[in-house]
Amino acid sequence: MKNKKKIFVLIILIIFLIFNFSFVSAADSNVQPSLVSEAAILMDNKTNKILYSKNENKKMYPASTTKIMTAILTIENCVLNDNVTASYDAVTSIPDGYSTAYIQVGETLTVEQLLQLLLVHSANDAANVLAEYVGGSIDSFVTMMNTKAHDLNLTGSHFTNTFGMHDENHYTTAFDLAILMQYCMKNDTFRKIAGSASCSIPATNKYGVRSYNSTNELIIPNNKNYYQYVTAGKTGYTSQAGDCLVSCSYKDDLELICVVLGGKTVNGVSTRFSESRELYEYGYNNYSIKTLINKDSVVSQIEIENATKDTKNLDLLISQDITALVNNSENYDNLVPELNINETVQAPIDEGTVIGTAVYDIDGIQYTSNLIASHYVEESKFLEVILKIGILIVVALLIFEIFHTKKKKSRKKIF
Repeated sequence: MKNKKKIFVLIILIIFLIFNFSFVSAADSNVQPSLVSEAAILMDNKTNKILYSKNENKKMYPASTTKIMTAILTIENCVLNDNVTASYDAVTSIPDGYSTAYIQVGETLTVEQLLQLLLVHSANDAANVLAEYVGGSIDSFVTMMNTKAHDLNLTGSHFTNTFGMHDENHYTTAFDLAILMQYCMKNDTFRKIAGSASCSIPATNKYGVRSYNSTNELIIPNNKNYYQYVTAGKTGYTSQAGDCLVSCSYKDDLELICVVLGGKTVNGVSTRFSESRELYEYGYNNYSIKTLINKDSVVSQIEIENATKDTKNLDLLISQDITALVNNSENYDNLVPELNINETVQAPIDEGTVIGTAVYDIDGIQYTSNLIASHYVEESKFLEVILKIGILIVVALLIFEIFHTKKKKSRKKIF
């Protein structure tokens, strides 16, 4: 009997521990990260929803994340197989301590090769060579950088050089870099090069083969900082800027952009990698893409007044799946969309005609799909028939009146 009691108590204790552990694990996933980095942001690439932020609008020094802007301007204004020859000023104006690819004066490389050196190896000389080729001069290219920043509404950013050399007037914000990265990730060439774990440049007229691993350890397989979902990124570092990283990650249909600025190196390990991973894990553990309603679902039925009896009741269908970024801890099963029906809806209506829109609002972000007609709505001929009958009656009465008048006149003549 005592043994049975002991077994029973043991079972209860095990059950309690299992449930308690599960509860703690679930609760921990909702706790926002505590970062060493001075500024950071985690943003959904599709909706711009900010999942995490820390000093996202604080003025910060971008270091080599500046090269994201240099790269996209080059890509948008050049042909990748164009040949570019390095000038004396472009390669000799890089201060000591800044990384280079040892580009030689008079050396010729393609635009694509220079972009690889720029984004993979973070070569500052490549930035200047591209800037001179694209803008005609480095100063002109810097003007292009600030114009592009204005066009993208990067109100917290200002550039004075092409590669991120420290300057009090060369600054940005975590939010601005996230918006810039979002813009760049729409470009397939940028995606490919910024997502390369390494690059190899063949021998040129001045230098031998160059091979480099990416400075972004998150995309290098077998690296201790490797994170399999990261698709692209750009690092940066100066003593004033600290450890910086702008990156993008994709998992389960959810693409996130992460920026960490002003990080530290602790025991030889940069927090820009560990904290970016931490932010991504926080995002994927707590948010997901949920289908709110499926294509062809009936959301409402309306009556078309001038339609035939058999077709007047019209089902409104969702034209495409509506998916949304949702917080996993919240229930959206009873969420009802706002229906906006076009003011003038009358027969005839073809099947598939857009009748209005269905809109879900989640945390201020709207997710929309068109509402379409489920079937052909035939126009009723009843009023037309009544009108025709009315006209016939009027005509008949007129004929009768005319005939009756003539008959009266004939009678008067006889008498």
